[in-house]
Amino acid sequence: MASVAQQFPTPKKRVALGVCGGIAAYKAAEILRGLQRSGCAVRVAMTRRACEFVQPLTFRALSGEHVIVDDYAPDNPDPIAHITFSQTIDLLVVAPATANIIAKFANGIADDFLTSTYLACTAPILVAPAMNTTMWEHPATQRNLEQLKADGVHLIEPDAGEMACGTVGPGRLSKPEGIVAAALEIMGRYQNSDLRGERILITVGATREEIDPVRFISNRSSGKMGFALAAAAQERGATVIAIAGSTTTPEPSGIQVVRVTTADEMANAVAREIERATVFIGAAAVADYRPTQRADQKIKKLKESFTLELERTPDILSNVAAARKEGTIVVGFAAESENLLQNARLKLQTKNLDAIVANDITQSGAGFDSDTNAIKILTRSNGNVIDLALMSKADAANRILDMIVKLRSEKSAARTTSSS
Repeated sequence: MASVAQQFPTPKKRVALGVCGGIAAYKAAEILRGLQRSGCAVRVAMTRRACEFVQPLTFRALSGEHVIVDDYAPDNPDPIAHITFSQTIDLLVVAPATANIIAKFANGIADDFLTSTYLACTAPILVAPAMNTTMWEHPATQRNLEQLKADGVHLIEPDAGEMACGTVGPGRLSKPEGIVAAALEIMGRYQNSDLRGERILITVGATREEIDPVRFISNRSSGKMGFALAAAAQERGATVIAIAGSTTTPEPSGIQVVRVTTADEMANAVAREIERATVFIGAAAVADYRPTQRADQKIKKLKESFTLELERTPDILSNVAAARKEGTIVVGFAAESENLLQNARLKLQTKNLDAIVANDITQSGAGFDSDTNAIKILTRSNGNVIDLALMSKADAANRILDMIVKLRSEKSAARTTSSS
């Protein structure tokens, strides 16, 4: 079997290029050359239908590598190519990606080399669709694309223009230079990939509990810290889903964001996603109480005083920690105005968290809606306090993620010890 070093000479970036059966298959040669000019080593996999448009010999001549169509073929030098091909790379690019291959990816079908490679791939994946306009706009295709986005796949949408079939509209393969640029951007973003393989579910922003059609109970959370964590985690290789309430800061690009309003809606959204998560970060400022009854009409200012009865909302963080599957890391936040460490330690213990991030909202530059934060990180495993001075929320996010990487290492070591 060829060694990894033989397959992809270091220190070049290693790209696997998947080519599917469509008229745009010939443009894959331009993509390959563009990646090579940018210093990447490229290997190619083709579907059988792709071979009807471009011969494997073309890509073999350009790449200098064996082109895989069927990993069971007698001339294939690697008997487990779908593993070594997909797990020794920095990026998998599929261009052109047909409606058929997108449907297979979205539904976990592995009936040829390229689909098996997709399922076995541990690197980021970039898919560049190309198909007839009607096929592109079909609800089934759009559902499949949404599923790929939810699975953390990067998509570069097709261009609009005249198609080979004569129709005009979206569906043409994006320009090769655009695909190359997107590939390079993704590989740069994932250069520090210590969170690759993690699926992080994070709650962001504030919830709102309605009093009447006009008024609600909420708080001043902007979502800046939560979205900074989401963006940093994605840059470090994680697949990220953000369950976001009310926010006043832009969503990070490329992050799947599920919008909710109330604590109940956030709890339900978390319950739907938590089974697939390996890390949960409760960064949202969830309302602790809600009105026991919501008035159907606006409450008029007719009385000198007004009493509002409240009831507890679901404790999302406690529920996630209590029902977690083995290996899941659960991190909470504690925004306090007094007794910071005392309250944070209590929350860490009573909610059975792996770690908690505490900040004093009365400290200048560390309160709501600021671009900076001063935090203290407490972990359950050793009880130590990591005291971080005022810094940008992006820097704070990476320090929190460093702690999560350390917790993962500790959990892996503990599992290894217990099984030996």
